[in-house]
Order: sequence, then C-alpha cells, then structure tokens
Amino acid sequence: MMYADAFDALTRIADALERLSPPPGAALDLNAADAHVWHADPDRLEPVTNVNRVDIGLLQGIERQREQLLANTLRFADGLPANNALLWGARGTGKSSLVKAVHATINAQRPKSLLLVEIHREDIPSLPRCLKILKESGRRSVLFCDDLSFDQQDDAYKSLKAVLEGGIEGRPENVLFYATSNRRHLMARDMIDNERSTAINPGEAVEEKVSLSDRFGLWLGFHHVAQDTFFAIVEGYVAHYGLPISTEDLHRQANEWAVTRGSRSGRVAWQFIQDLAGRLGKSL
Repeated sequence: MMYADAFDALTRIADALERLSPPPGAALDLNAADAHVWHADPDRLEPVTNVNRVDIGLLQGIERQREQLLANTLRFADGLPANNALLWGARGTGKSSLVKAVHATINAQRPKSLLLVEIHREDIPSLPRCLKILKESGRRSVLFCDDLSFDQQDDAYKSLKAVLEGGIEGRPENVLFYATSNRRHLMARDMIDNERSTAINPGEAVEEKVSLSDRFGLWLGFHHVAQDTFFAIVEGYVAHYGLPISTEDLHRQANEWAVTRGSRSGRVAWQFIQDLAGRLGKSL
C-alpha cells in the first residue's frame, strides 16, 4: 500500500510538471529580444539581449556590399520582395559583421521591425522545424548561418536547398535566409573536381550540390583590402573610440601588425585596435 501511495504521488507530480512545462519545440517569447540563437535537440530559441557587433559606419572597404545588403533587407522589412543572400569570400573581411550591423541599423530606424535568428551549421537539418516556429510567430525574421559549407557525404544541404526554393512549402514569407561562407559554391573546389573525375556524367555529378548557391538571389563577394583601405579602417576605429595616437604612428604600427599577421582585413584591423587600446590603457 505504501509503495502504491508513493507511486500515485509521483505520478501526480509528474503530471503537474508536464502541464506547467511548454510543449516540445515551443519558442520563447520572440518579442523578448530582437536576436535569438536556434538550438536543436531539444528545439528552442534562446534570446540574445547583447549582440556582439560593430556600428555599420565602421565597416570600411565594403561600401558596395553594405549598400546592397542594406537595401535588400530594408525591402524585406517593408514587406516587399527580397532575395536570400550569400556573403562569400576571405576570412575576416566583415561578412558576419555586416549582417549584424544591417540588422541593428534597420531596427534603430524602425524598432522591432526585424528579428535576427542565428542557426549553427550543425543544426541545419533542423531548419524546417525552426522555420515552422518563425512562421507561426509572424515576425519578419532574418535567419542567419555563419561559416556555412558542406563536406563530401554531407546531406544536410538538402534541407537548406528545399527551404530556399524548390520545396513544396518553401521559405515562409516572413523569413529571409542569409549565410556567410569562405566558399562561393559552399563546397571545396577539390571536392567538386573529385566528383567530376569519378562520375559517369561529370556535369550532373556536382549539379545538385553546386546549384545550392544558385538559390541565393544575392551574391556578395568579400576580399582582402588594400593598404589604404586598411589604414582607413583603423583610423575609423581610432576616431570612434577617441584613442590618442598620431596618424603617422597609427599607420606605422598598423602596418607592422598586418605584416606579422600576413594579411589585411577588417578582423586584423579590429585585433590591432584591441591591442592598441590595451597598450594605451583605454577601454573600447
């Protein structure tokens, strides 16, 4: 009898907890923050109240890309047709920074107009479930995947391909998909060449995977910057944060930093500014 009573008590407690807990896959209040991160297994959207980003005016050397992505995203925020965007190119050239800066710029002008949702590369297979939650929320959302690429024998791209275009349901009208990648076709060149060399029909062998990038209506290329542009980037940071250093010293130190890193990019410029501010005893 005692064991039966204990079992009944535990059952009632479990039932009560189940009633209090949200159903599987339920999203948090999407108005709690303008940015969220999607996690799979279990499915959930985690609000991000403090997004790691820089002011759009500090992104130098990518003016054309900035204007195109901003215009495309503004049209989407206004309920007009807009394209999914693939930002591809060298590492550290401002691809993900631009996506976050554009989102912040639009929301500063039109509060709560856009939701930014980041989905990790490994969670791409759960994309349809994420889209269902975003569709039901009704909020206009930019779904963002940073550093997207696919390896051989990786079928996760099929989930993305069906969502972008071609699936029965397709992408919800209130969701736009932005991705950054170091690869223009989202797969390594040696993988493409290998499949072509071993296939009966080389053209068809890679068509399914390569065609994924074609489903992004907007392609934006990013490349390492020239020295003058690199100097303009660090000068912008120095002016923005009020760092006390002469232009001559700034250029000399920034050039030395770039030489030691072997490249000039927005990321290298920011790393130099962090080092400079620390040496000057200034916070950013």
